[in-house]
Amino acid sequence: MRDYKEYKKRQLKTILLFIFLSTIFVITPIVAYADELLFTFKLPSFSGIGASAHYLTIENQEFNRKEAIKEEIKAYQEELEREADNTTLARFIRNLESRVYAQLSRQLVENLFGETPSESGKLELEGNTIEYEVDGDYITLTVTDEEGAVTVITVPIGSFTF
Repeated sequence: MRDYKEYKKRQLKTILLFIFLSTIFVITPIVAYADELLFTFKLPSFSGIGASAHYLTIENQEFNRKEAIKEEIKAYQEELEREADNTTLARFIRNLESRVYAQLSRQLVENLFGETPSESGKLELEGNTIEYEVDGDYITLTVTDEEGAVTVITVPIGSFTF
């Protein structure tokens, strides 16, 4: 008899389990909501949503990069020019030109105000013409550049003192 009672208990448990699982399988589809699966692109170039802002962002990035490259090239060219101007030979040439111009200037002043001043003179320098005349009261310097532009400087002699 004891086996029979255990058998009935087990049978009852199995029936209850079957009823419970059947109820869950019947109720679950009612509770679960399903929707259609849709694929959408997230990139605005494909979906069109927010595309104008996306295109502006890309355009700005390209523009900024091109400008940065132009600035880098310009800075590099300026650096090369500075290096070329700062070589030993370039400094020597600048120093030599400065000394030659100082000597020319000293000789011109010597001709105008020295112990034996000359009344007039003419000097050609790199395509420019420098003429001077002394008329007793004034010294007139006339500078004519390569293009023909004339600059006249008049200096009074009597009040020209240091």
